[in-house]
Amino acid sequence: MDAMRLIGASRCALMRSGDASETMGEAWQASALAQAIGSRLAVSGPPELRGEALGLTELAGRGCGILGAPVHDVGSLRAAQLTGLGDAGEALLQLGGLLAEVGIALVGVACAAEDEATYWQCMEAIDAADESRDRVLEMLRRLAVRDQRAAAG
Repeated sequence: MDAMRLIGASRCALMRSGDASETMGEAWQASALAQAIGSRLAVSGPPELRGEALGLTELAGRGCGILGAPVHDVGSLRAAQLTGLGDAGEALLQLGGLLAEVGIALVGVACAAEDEATYWQCMEAIDAADESRDRVLEMLRRLAVRDQRAAAG
């Protein structure tokens, strides 16, 4: 499945998540998807993005580690279904939106947390999602610069 469809599925699942456990599971899914997209871009994406894409892979992996893997069968892991990126710029734009939504959803979970461990787990996951989004925004900036140069030259 292409990145855009997987990102859309992740956004819908995040919006439908009911309780803290489901929201954190969907945040994990989004981090794993960001990690897979970053990995794909690092290996076969535009050369201008490869360093930042590797950083995205590492940061998104940190997000997965913080949240802990939810219990899923392999078929339900969206990141495992990634077959292609399509337009890198559009995929990154949508991924940045998903990561912002993950941060907002985790703020809600943190605010309602009844225990300190969940609160801090959410805070660290919010930080990882925010840093991942920063990498995505930097890759979008680099694509814009590349496109500007191509149009000018």
